[in-house]
Amino acid sequence: MSHFIHPTAVVDTGCQIGDGTKIWHFAHIMPNSVIGRNCNLGQNVFVASDVVLGDNVKVQNNVSLYTGVVCEDDVFLGPSMVFTNVLNPRSFIERKTEFKKTMVCKGATIGANATVVCGHTVGRYALVGAGSVVTHDVPDYALVVGNPARQIGWVSACGHTLAFDDEGIAVCPECGHRYKLTDNKILPLQDE
Repeated sequence: MSHFIHPTAVVDTGCQIGDGTKIWHFAHIMPNSVIGRNCNLGQNVFVASDVVLGDNVKVQNNVSLYTGVVCEDDVFLGPSMVFTNVLNPRSFIERKTEFKKTMVCKGATIGANATVVCGHTVGRYALVGAGSVVTHDVPDYALVVGNPARQIGWVSACGHTLAFDDEGIAVCPECGHRYKLTDNKILPLQDE
């Protein structure tokens, strides 16, 4: 296998780790989790059983991914961001049968110290600002900030805020890809 696991990390038997992935200091990877190729899991990252990470996922320091979390390819999870997996946890009531699925779609970014309440989807290439609290689904390419997170604009796949002209067209200043805003949805005008 061609992945790197730091000597202080704990990787349980029965997980899958893709080629090129790096797992750093004091991380813990539980059985039955799946980590794709070329991922980078920072210091103190916890990956619970049945979590799925696609290829090229970047998980910064101090992030815990609990059962029910699925991240597609190219997702970025900022330092100390938080996922939940039960809507009404109590220490004296076991609710392991009530875990809610949380989906983070391809290319999305969740900023440092943000919280994603379980049972929601963060759309493709969406950007959740640092410290935000996601309490509802986030559309593809949406820029959301605050507590609770509210949409304040749209971003390109490169993460730049999009400014739309009178015809509803915007151009990413980094890559030149064009986007069309129709019925409060973004349509990329070429493949990402």
